[in-house]
Amino acid sequence: MVREFTRNMFVMLVSIMVGITIITYFIGDIISQSRIDNITLEHVTEISDINSRNENFTDFYLQGAVKMDSAREVREVANYYFDFALFWFNTALANQSKNLTYLCMDNCTNAMDKYLTAHQNFGKSQPYFINARNYTNNSRYLEILGYYIGFSSAGQNITMLRYNASYYLRCAAENLSFGNMALVELLMENFTMVEQAYQEEVQKYQEYRYQIDGYIFFSTIREIPDIQ
Repeated sequence: MVREFTRNMFVMLVSIMVGITIITYFIGDIISQSRIDNITLEHVTEISDINSRNENFTDFYLQGAVKMDSAREVREVANYYFDFALFWFNTALANQSKNLTYLCMDNCTNAMDKYLTAHQNFGKSQPYFINARNYTNNSRYLEILGYYIGFSSAGQNITMLRYNASYYLRCAAENLSFGNMALVELLMENFTMVEQAYQEEVQKYQEYRYQIDGYIFFSTIREIPDIQ
């Protein structure tokens, strides 16, 4: 009877131990699976965050680059009008030709329109590059974005200076057509002062330009270097 009881107790203990082992296994498996699920979720979230940052960085950069690219091209067109305007003014002044002053004024008007558009596009590009900096920790990218931001500011400065220079030149041509030489001389003095400021600012613009064009982000055929 005692042996039967002992055997039953042994079987019961073994059963309990087996049950505890099985339960422990299932609990451990559940905990392990939960950890795996958490790690997987963390990785998925991290990958999603990286993808989102990359997409935002690319989106802001490209939008800024498009605006800046447009500004550079429009500025180049404005420079052509400006050069022609100055040519016609000097020719009209040398020949005292009223008809040639009209050619100067027309080119000045076109130059002013293009310079203003370029100025606005340079300004519109800058916030995109500033926002792009929020989506990268890459020091090289941050450095390049800094060049773009500086370039856009320099672009705004030189286009506004050339806008003002074109305005003074147009006024000088208009007064030349009326024979008001005293006003012509005064206006050309203002023109010269603005042009001197432009030549100083364009140096900064070119420095940023060389930095930017040294990377692969811009085509180097966008602009013709300014003749000093």
